[in-house]
Amino acid sequence: MNTQEQPLMPRKEYLKQLIAWREKHLIKVITGVRRCGKSTLFSLYIKYLKQQGVRDRQIISINLEDIEFEHLLDYHSLYRYIKELLQNDCFTYVFIDEIQQCKGFEKAVDSLFIKNNVDLYITGSNAYMLSGELATLLSGRYVEIQMLPLSFKEYLEFSHASLDNLTPSFNRYLKQGSFPYVPMLEQQDSIIRTYIEGIYTTILIKDVAQRKAITDVSLLERIIKFLGSSIGSPISAKKICDTLISSGRKVSVNTIDIYLQALLDSYIFYKVDRYDIKGKNFLKTLSKYYIVDLGLRNNLLASSESDIGHQIENIVYLELIRRGYQVSIGKLTDKEVDFVAKSQEGLSYFQVSASVLDENTLKRELAPLQAIRDNHPKTLLTLDEIGAGSNYEGIQQKNLLQWLVTS
Repeated sequence: MNTQEQPLMPRKEYLKQLIAWREKHLIKVITGVRRCGKSTLFSLYIKYLKQQGVRDRQIISINLEDIEFEHLLDYHSLYRYIKELLQNDCFTYVFIDEIQQCKGFEKAVDSLFIKNNVDLYITGSNAYMLSGELATLLSGRYVEIQMLPLSFKEYLEFSHASLDNLTPSFNRYLKQGSFPYVPMLEQQDSIIRTYIEGIYTTILIKDVAQRKAITDVSLLERIIKFLGSSIGSPISAKKICDTLISSGRKVSVNTIDIYLQALLDSYIFYKVDRYDIKGKNFLKTLSKYYIVDLGLRNNLLASSESDIGHQIENIVYLELIRRGYQVSIGKLTDKEVDFVAKSQEGLSYFQVSASVLDENTLKRELAPLQAIRDNHPKTLLTLDEIGAGSNYEGIQQKNLLQWLVTS
């Protein structure tokens, strides 16, 4: 399936960010998991620029995974090709997709950056591109836009779903995941599964194994499945190591650490550290991991391993990231707050539960929030319709689906 045939469905929030940074003397770096929509975002932005009067000769667009540009996979060739097309009398907008495919790309990027009237945009599917030499060369000279697959609100728009009854769409979103092309496919599980398997294999081989020179792919897959089945649970490299050893697999904690970092670098998983709310410091042990797309997780695991509580917790984490929060897990003595979300406006606390209709469950979920002695907003998100909008000593209970579609 060729995702380039996908219609240009709007990614409005990301497009706003690119427009805001237009012609600012910074390199715009769009990062995110493969197939989350980075190339489509470039196409949307180029369309916008043309509507604003930018001429074709002012736009250079290169996708380094397209065989058409195979001759540009070293930095000398890439730089020379672009340099010859630059305009002297106006801005030239340069778009380079999957920049990490070019060996030594950071040298070409740095040389283009110092030229006048060049507005430079690059994408990559691996965080490695923002480490090492590039980070040193471009320190303070780039802005990163972290892109994710579809939010639930975007998913509704893409699939032209009814807003009157959100539950059927949300159940599909949970099951099929949030990659932008999924709503365009025929709603047949086998077709969607094949598409997601293709994404997973590409990420596994190109963005993880090849990038980190990992040869033991079977071990890598076992770690992925362990993380996928443990989203929202405290995890350490030692815990993974002990589990694998107990099943007869010889492995070291150091190897696990290397593989975990490779998975984080490919944006397939996100690591969330624990934050001591009282002591106001981050804890170094037992972080939690969340997966970039639940469709990937469902493809990896048997349905019996699904857990609605952890799934919706995963969705809330990604949504908070989309909304610009820095997110951590809250620790308060013997209690835990699902998410401490920090923004320019301050802190917010979130607790997530599938249902709190049971009185004991309600008490358990409220207890961590009630133990926090400050005046920052505290929210309990559930799938319950009854009780949504309730206020418990300043703690707002909200229906998760309504919260997701209200920005």
